[in-house]
Amino acid sequence: MFGVDRRVVSALLWGAVGFMAFLVLVQGYALFVESLVSITQGAFVAVIVGSGTAIGAYLLEHRVAAWSARRVSRETESHGSDGKSKS
Repeated sequence: MFGVDRRVVSALLWGAVGFMAFLVLVQGYALFVESLVSITQGAFVAVIVGSGTAIGAYLLEHRVAAWSARRVSRETESHGSDGKSKS
């Protein structure tokens, strides 16, 4: 996508999810209880949350993928080579 690494795009999308999730939570709290922060403060904190989410996703994504691949390969080996489930 536009010459950008897929890992960067994934991290930016996770950052957008974090940004919007925080805004939804703040809006829901304001709807049911009372306004917790102003719109400007909420947007500022949402940018921080989104940035933290994007950075965390970029740093941890390859580790989670490697862990998942190891887990799948161990489960496949424990079932033997017949391809049948032992459960």
